Amino acid sequence: RRKRAEPCLSSVVFNVFHLDPRPAVDENADFGSPPMTSANLTPPVSHVALIGNFPPRKCGIATFTADLREALATTDSDLKISTVAVTDEGQRHAYPPAVGYEISQHEADDYAAAADHINALNPDAVSIQHEFGIFGGQAGEYLLKLTERLRAPIVTTLHTVLVNPTPDQRRVMETLAEHSARLVVMTEMGRTILTRDWNFPAEKIAVIPHGIPDVPFLDPAFQKHSFGFDGRKVALTFGLLSPNKGIENMIDALPDLARAHPDLVYVVLGATHPHLVAREGEAYRDKLQAQADAL
Repeated sequence: RRKRAEPCLSSVVFNVFHLDPRPAVDENADFGSPPMTSANLTPPVSHVALIGNFPPRKCGIATFTADLREALATTDSDLKISTVAVTDEGQRHAYPPAVGYEISQHEADDYAAAADHINALNPDAVSIQHEFGIFGGQAGEYLLKLTERLRAPIVTTLHTVLVNPTPDQRRVMETLAEHSARLVVMTEMGRTILTRDWNFPAEKIAVIPHGIPDVPFLDPAFQKHSFGFDGRKVALTFGLLSPNKGIENMIDALPDLARAHPDLVYVVLGATHPHLVAREGEAYRDKLQAQADAL
């Protein structure tokens, strides 16, 4: 289902690019792009290329990219959208016709080839969904082989914003930011981290909330009853389970939270991430269960 907040990204794609597709970087100054004026805005965008994971790959970013594509198409039915999917190692996905090109995650040469493919399509803008783990190389550095070759302006949506990156993560993120005309984050805290800890210019950053599925409202009391949670306060973590979501921290905090809120119940809902299952089976889920049982 289309996510309610994501059509806002179309305003970024359509309105924020400058005539110079790659803002010049002065080594002695903060990088970034000049203030927007009527003189340096591009004409309306008629063709956008999207880069990210894509269904049927089981991944939150795949769902996000598909929802973004649908939202952009809904915003402007005349917009041409070219989609490039990143395929995980050892997998073959039956992508829908919307996907016109694939990148094999750990094949470095695929990224330069994809850039040549996108340049041949000549889009007005390129939107990249970024997460360090979905691109090949150290900290996803293979993506830079693509971005350094692109001619169109790049809008990069950051699905992870780190406070304490590794040296490789810092190197990759700083270069990706240099290559990008705009960075999109999903929270004000994300913007704060980028300006405070990364020294990225605020005018280069747009905040667009993640959004949720636009479904009819249902009475929470009815839903709680169906799960046996009548009269309880419910805290919920949902989606693919993996160690980077802080579930362990929440379980550790439950005794203190339950003393303050005796009616609290914490629900962890979702399948284990398929990559994690491939490496270690359900060991992570079993670990969480054991941690909860030990409280």
